[in-house]
Amino acid sequence: MYPTVFDVLTCAAVADELQAQILDGRIQRIGLVDPLTIGAEIYARGRRRGWVASADARRARVLLVDAMPSVDPNLITPFGLLARKYLRGAIVTGIEQPPLERILRFSIAKRLPPLKDGRARSSHDAEEEQDDTEDEDLAVYTDEANIFRMTVIVEVMGRHSNIILVGPDGLIMESVKRVTPRMSRVRPVLPKQLYTPPPAQDRPDPRHLTSAGAEALLTAGSRDAQLADRLVRGLRGVSPQIAREIAFRAGGAIDAPLAQVAPADLSRETRALFEPLLTGDWRPCLYRRDGELVDYAAIPMLHLAATGEGNEVASISAAIRIADEEQSGAPTPQDHAQRRDRLNAQARAAQARIDGRLHSLRAQGGRADAAEDLKHRGELIYAYLWQIRPGQTELDVDEERIPLDRTLSAKENAQHYFEEYRKAQKAGATIPERIAAAEAERGYLDQLITQIAQADGFAALEGLRDELEAFLGAGKPETGQHKRAGAKQSLRRPQALTDAHGNAIYIGRSGRENDLVTFSIAGADDTWLHARGVPGAHVIVRWRQPGGEDEETIETAAALAAWYSAARDSGTVDVDVTQRRHVRKIKGAGPGMVTYRQERTIAVPAGDETVLKRDGRLD
Repeated sequence: MYPTVFDVLTCAAVADELQAQILDGRIQRIGLVDPLTIGAEIYARGRRRGWVASADARRARVLLVDAMPSVDPNLITPFGLLARKYLRGAIVTGIEQPPLERILRFSIAKRLPPLKDGRARSSHDAEEEQDDTEDEDLAVYTDEANIFRMTVIVEVMGRHSNIILVGPDGLIMESVKRVTPRMSRVRPVLPKQLYTPPPAQDRPDPRHLTSAGAEALLTAGSRDAQLADRLVRGLRGVSPQIAREIAFRAGGAIDAPLAQVAPADLSRETRALFEPLLTGDWRPCLYRRDGELVDYAAIPMLHLAATGEGNEVASISAAIRIADEEQSGAPTPQDHAQRRDRLNAQARAAQARIDGRLHSLRAQGGRADAAEDLKHRGELIYAYLWQIRPGQTELDVDEERIPLDRTLSAKENAQHYFEEYRKAQKAGATIPERIAAAEAERGYLDQLITQIAQADGFAALEGLRDELEAFLGAGKPETGQHKRAGAKQSLRRPQALTDAHGNAIYIGRSGRENDLVTFSIAGADDTWLHARGVPGAHVIVRWRQPGGEDEETIETAAALAAWYSAARDSGTVDVDVTQRRHVRKIKGAGPGMVTYRQERTIAVPAGDETVLKRDGRLD
């Protein structure tokens, strides 16, 4: 069960927490985590905090995190460009929640250069200017005309969630989701249109529910109807979770019928539940049942505690983060997981396209194998022309049945089979080569997917992104003859590890690094290692003394080759060992794709640098 609550109580608790933690703070860095999620680092009250806001319908949320979320600088959208331009270096001057709405409004102020003609500044002027200002404290802003004020509006409303930038003139600058009039006649959301908030619900305010109002709710429907359903439909800002809690408190059960509840109890419990909106007395809780997280709430929920175990947490942001991670299986964006997942999805999509091409080529190869049968059918038709009548659909001769096209003459049917025979022959000559090329491309993507999963930082992921873009841009892996125009060609030299005997061990952690360590760093007599039969890193041992090979060093390098392979989780991994002179690049294949010979195979447990240093095998 995924937590369904980001209701008005949660929103209010988040607003209070943000006011206490980041109000008057400076936005130091900002960017997009994904197309619907923005992340920022905000410096306030002597420390830096991370801030996340998402309009993803499945995970819409606003919260604080401990550190700046991992944003993707290569994800470029109109919203992202404007956010970086006008929010970076700005001051958060106000945070508010409209009453009983799942909306947070962030007032932002930033100093911009004065307009040359002295006109008053508008959002359209701001969009056309370059931001070359230095970060300054808002307190030193002396010219009010040069302070650009805008509002970031985060609407956390399920599938209608959005993040909207609104200029000082009330016009929309941009949003993460554009809503056209065709999508919503009531409330389009487009640049240069006046921002209008979601229509307010014309229902009674639960904060001021009287006994008379409660009685009107209870008598408006069937007495057997459930109170929780009636509350969701009858009161403003009441979510299903809040409604179940009121029903539990006033009627003794979450499915309590209207007939079971007294008006005085209903009005009292409803007002009590919304009391933290006035007092700020938030007590965020997580609720588990049989060890599984089922929900979270900004205040204690008795109906959840009655069927599970409740635990208070330090803040509402902590509750949202923990619930989000445990229920979705995806971490709140604070590392490179999103970038890694995006690269992995792109690589697997390309792999699926190659699989489709291979299926088609193999089908064509099967038809090419049948080419002689086509020729044989044409010859039989010529041999029995005299037996074939106009409109005949089949020739039955020598225990063979040959289909005929009734619209063609006998000679035309024979010529059709000969034509198909010539096409099959021609295709058959190139299909094996095309299948081999497609299989090489797929093998390259297997290697890339393994390297993406094992990449250990931003720089490594960026290098792999370049490789993947080269592949996707050229339609084939990047080679010396097919390099993507404008691709980044700079490549850092891998750092050598030194074993206990002073030998240098190099590891390639991308296709380009594999090529570098194998064909540029290694000498012909150095030892080359690779996990057998699976994608992985090229590992090179550069011997301190020529001819000074020893098995202990080779086993250390093999443990590293096993670790940096797709088989690292196996108990033991088979690793091939040969001299570098016996390794050759595959012509036309992507970086790191090689063939080798005269290898021997050893089985070793996988081990990373930390384990090998602890065991004294690496310095």
